[in-house]
Amino acid sequence: MPPVTPARGVSRRAAAVLTGLALAAGALTATGLTAPSAHATASPGAGPAAAVADSPVRVNQLGYLPDGPKRATVVSSATAPLAWQLRDATGAQVASGTTTVHGADQASGQSTHLVDFGGYPGTGTGYTLVVGGQASHPFDISASLYDGLRADSMSFFYQQRSGIAIDAALAGSAYARPAGHLGVAPNKGDTSVPCQAGVCDYRLDVHGGWYDAGDQGKYVVNGGIATWELVNSFERARRSNGDAALGDSTLRLPERGNGVPDVLDEARWELEFLLRMQVPADRPMAGMAFHKTHDAQWTGLPTRPDLDDQERELHRPSTAATLNLAATAAQCARVYAPYDGAFAARCLDAARRAWAAARANPNVLAPATDNTGGGAYEDADVSDEFYWAAAELLATTGESQYRDAVTSSPHHTGPVDGFWWGGTATLGRITLATVPGVALPADDVNRLRSLLTAAADTHLSTMAGQGYAVPIPADAYVWGSNSSVANDAMVMAVAYELTGRQGYRAGALETLDYLLGRNSLDHSYVSGYGERASENQHHRFWAHQNDATLPHPPAGSFAGGPDAGLEDPIAKSRLAGCAPAACYVDDIGSYSTNEVAINWNASLAWLAAFAAERRSTPTAPAVQVVPAAVTVPEGGSATVAVRLSAAPAQTVRLTVSRSSGDQDLAVASGATLVFTPADWATAQQVSLTAAQDADALAGAAVFRVGGTGVTAATFTATEADDDTAPPTASCSVAYRVDSSWGNGFTATVTVRNTGTSTISGWTLGWAFTGDQRITTAWNATVSQSGGSVTARDAGWNGTLAPGATVGLGFQAGYSGSNAAPTGFTLNGAACA
Repeated sequence: MPPVTPARGVSRRAAAVLTGLALAAGALTATGLTAPSAHATASPGAGPAAAVADSPVRVNQLGYLPDGPKRATVVSSATAPLAWQLRDATGAQVASGTTTVHGADQASGQSTHLVDFGGYPGTGTGYTLVVGGQASHPFDISASLYDGLRADSMSFFYQQRSGIAIDAALAGSAYARPAGHLGVAPNKGDTSVPCQAGVCDYRLDVHGGWYDAGDQGKYVVNGGIATWELVNSFERARRSNGDAALGDSTLRLPERGNGVPDVLDEARWELEFLLRMQVPADRPMAGMAFHKTHDAQWTGLPTRPDLDDQERELHRPSTAATLNLAATAAQCARVYAPYDGAFAARCLDAARRAWAAARANPNVLAPATDNTGGGAYEDADVSDEFYWAAAELLATTGESQYRDAVTSSPHHTGPVDGFWWGGTATLGRITLATVPGVALPADDVNRLRSLLTAAADTHLSTMAGQGYAVPIPADAYVWGSNSSVANDAMVMAVAYELTGRQGYRAGALETLDYLLGRNSLDHSYVSGYGERASENQHHRFWAHQNDATLPHPPAGSFAGGPDAGLEDPIAKSRLAGCAPAACYVDDIGSYSTNEVAINWNASLAWLAAFAAERRSTPTAPAVQVVPAAVTVPEGGSATVAVRLSAAPAQTVRLTVSRSSGDQDLAVASGATLVFTPADWATAQQVSLTAAQDADALAGAAVFRVGGTGVTAATFTATEADDDTAPPTASCSVAYRVDSSWGNGFTATVTVRNTGTSTISGWTLGWAFTGDQRITTAWNATVSQSGGSVTARDAGWNGTLAPGATVGLGFQAGYSGSNAAPTGFTLNGAACA
């Protein structure tokens, strides 16, 4: 049985009752406070949490981080500020102040005040905020506040798995069930699924993956964005040195202990399904991806997956699904390479084939009418999916064909828009703005980063104008509005990573306040988290409201949230006249406001992992220069590589200047370098020149690299006379790091014959300046002695015609810095 979170335990509710009694004994009054909203009342059949009355003092019912924002909203018609008190679990006052009158809040239709108790430095459990004699629900202030939500929001995916028995030892006895849709009676799939009539004449094994939502369909376009978010959460955590919290044995999964981060194990369950949905090579439309698979008719409610007796069907391939496969498989190839090279290679092959198939079939669109037995997931514009897929392939391979597709797309220069399964361009923008070493001009990367921070600024502005600090406007409460809120929070978190500005982090955290209870309904939309939390989400198996023998949704399940469209019978009958932000009911029949979905929970899991990271005050990072001493040919140039030792708190601008020595030595390029919290580990090149002179002296100079907020470094440059210069060859070399992680990387080295004669047989040499050690290579025979590397042609690629190129690749491990080599030789002579 999974542990019961404090937010759901009886002890927390008992503490709330005792606090209420203490307040009553103190004769506090509720003057000026508004009565609870009618739409916040419990729904019939709801569990015990629904019996907890709502409060006009709206807080994050889980709590607050010690180093994060601490704000609450009070529903009150009072036109003057009200006194507030923060009380600890004993009822003792630990802080006090007065509210700020905000007034009318358009989305909720309520009159509101704001409380800011961010100056309180304490930590503990069972705090309440009291205004006018009315107490909030109890909450905690703790650095470990989001640890449980990080794990539970991820555990959701294990329990949504298809094709595997859910283990009671991992999920709890109430949630254990046999494997669903493995072709075991009464199931008819998913190991041999036929196509819909007229789509194909064969069957396909598409077992595994996650059930999409409250139904038991499996959709590539929704699986794509959900998978990307989980894998991206690991990429982001790895850049911030927080990936250990997502590592092996951090989740309740059957794969725990296999040496692979658990979040990647979970994402792989869906990736394997997505790969199975690709049309085989010997079939029409090879390389495309089938759009979805689900029952021929809508599955009844409730139905346990292993008891579903309907025929399953494959639905027509679509360009959108194919590009989702291309994007997620390309991301897979980049992120899984350190853990399973064969799987990463399989992903990259599938991504390339999917991209080529989508280019050949650019307008195969899923129709809106294909909605019997499952959602249509129609999409009439796939330009955003083309951009996303190209961005992921570019970040993984660095190849020009994908760079051309990225830079020619209108999404590359347009403003950052909200993302969802049908609008994925911003996923590509995030990848290009954050993955180190992406093969784009620096101006392009900087512009993308500016667009992302501009979008984050817009979200902060929207929040500032509201009584509940929500990043969406009053007209944006649509189906899945909670996912929009969480996705906007992700953009603010990305802006924080790029700039280090605390305002962006605060904005991301305040969206969690909204989702966990600081909202117009005084309701937490995450099951198991909060005194008044959703527990009757729309689901075929977690259906306790319909069948008392079945469980409520497990802790960490995320409800879709208010939908002003009232798009189901329950919502229409129960919520007529609701304010947009109050159009929600915790009823299993309200699928338009209360369903769960993998893409929604993926957003919550990403955000919970971000919020759970411990952040201490960083020490000033040190500037690192490799090599520390460089020789510059007279009349020529040489380079050094500069990076930081750790992530800076905010963007750092470094200046490179000569502090003493021979004035013939000068900085030719790279005199100003900019490092952000996202790319501090990516080395940047500084080029030095030595002027041609008539003397025979080998001059020297000391250069300083420094800036605000860093520990400066120096390096020495020495001039070499003309007659000491090595012979040169007619060649050029490009060195590119394709993918990097904490202690390893892959790279590609490309040699071009710039001469007029054919080269027959080649040996390339270079020296690493750090402790890089090559472990695997391809397209060449590579040996290494110390830092010196020798790469010889593989025979079949030994002839290099004038103007031709040849490439080799390798994987290597390292610690410390990972600077690029500064020079290469071909057959013993230096290349340009």
